[in-house]
Amino acid sequence: MSVKNGASTDSSAGGSTGSLRAVLAFSLGCTFFAYAFVQRVAPSVMVDELMRDFAVGGALLGNLSAFYFYAYAGIQIPVGIMMDRFGPRRLLTFTLLLCVVGSTLFAFSDTLASASIARAIIGGSVAFGFVGTMTIAAQQFSPKRFALCVGILQGIGMVGAVLGQAPYRVLLDVTGWREALLWTGGAAAVLALAIWITVRDGERHTGGGARLLDGIRFALRNRETWLNAVVGLSLTAPMLAFAGLWAVPYLTTIYQIPTREAGALASMLFIGWGVASPFVGGLSDKIGRRKPLVIAGVLMSMSGLALVGLVPGLPVPLLYVIFFLTGVGGCTMILAFALCRETTPLWARGAALGVVNGAVTGSGALFQPMLGWILDSHWQGVEVAGARIYTADGYQAAILALVATNAVGLVAALCLRETRGQQLA
Repeated sequence: MSVKNGASTDSSAGGSTGSLRAVLAFSLGCTFFAYAFVQRVAPSVMVDELMRDFAVGGALLGNLSAFYFYAYAGIQIPVGIMMDRFGPRRLLTFTLLLCVVGSTLFAFSDTLASASIARAIIGGSVAFGFVGTMTIAAQQFSPKRFALCVGILQGIGMVGAVLGQAPYRVLLDVTGWREALLWTGGAAAVLALAIWITVRDGERHTGGGARLLDGIRFALRNRETWLNAVVGLSLTAPMLAFAGLWAVPYLTTIYQIPTREAGALASMLFIGWGVASPFVGGLSDKIGRRKPLVIAGVLMSMSGLALVGLVPGLPVPLLYVIFFLTGVGGCTMILAFALCRETTPLWARGAALGVVNGAVTGSGALFQPMLGWILDSHWQGVEVAGARIYTADGYQAAILALVATNAVGLVAALCLRETRGQQLA
């Protein structure tokens, strides 16, 4: 990864500092994104506890978890604009401190309403991590390495997703789910201090309000923005909605394996995503092609989900492989951001990336409660310790809904414009 020295005069590249501080700043941004994933998937290993303590079924639990995504996705366009205007240092620091507030509120919640508000605060605060770190990458490193940077960012983010599954369950078993959330909030405070000390803002967009509105209009009217948004949503839905919430109860119910092992198995999707992301980004930069890799990724994801949904009683070792390869396919979502960047002018880039990232995380807001509703519609009234037990037919219907979503993403991927790694706008 090359770091450009001196302030850049190329508007597509942004400024740079060419120092160890730039690498540290990018690393801390990646850590923020990993932390966001811990918060994002943590409910998947406390499903029984949340159902019991808040007396809810699958649809309401999915809605509670999805409040994170409602806020995260809904704020993405403002996030992109604010990053253009104010830079990542202040925004990342402030929002991490806000996440401390949300985590504390969630830990002390005794009603579904207060827990939902807390999840929304957490989602809205960590929503700045991904775009903020991409901003750091754009300001500090060569534009020829942007896809690689996004791949590294996604890869480190998946470390957080893995930590939020089986390891987080271990913490939860030791401390209880409320105390675990308090520890998670404390980690955000430490990270906020590190970012404030280390990160420095590069060149910022200083255009007036009219120019900002022009950027939003361009992003919303640009065909490529929406195609990339659909591709990103379709590839991320299996990770956020299935692996991020419903995979663990699916595996414990249908395959009768313990919660910790189920969390480890579900993590294979995140591991596949994380391991492959830097390689996919680097390969795309090297060969100068984006579209073929995206199409291949959608096909891999769709095939893996179809196997899980349509073939009952698969050997557990084979499930590890399928989950891993499904994650590898899903990670090609990172190229949607590179394609969006390369088909958008600088003055509209923050808004366009916000639209794509909003759709990506909006997949969690849409599909977590949707899958919960599908499961509830097949529920036969069985409960264990206050938690609903869903049927194999219900899980099959939920997984096949994700297969159909991948099919829509495949159509969008086929319609994408190939940039060959060049800035076209």
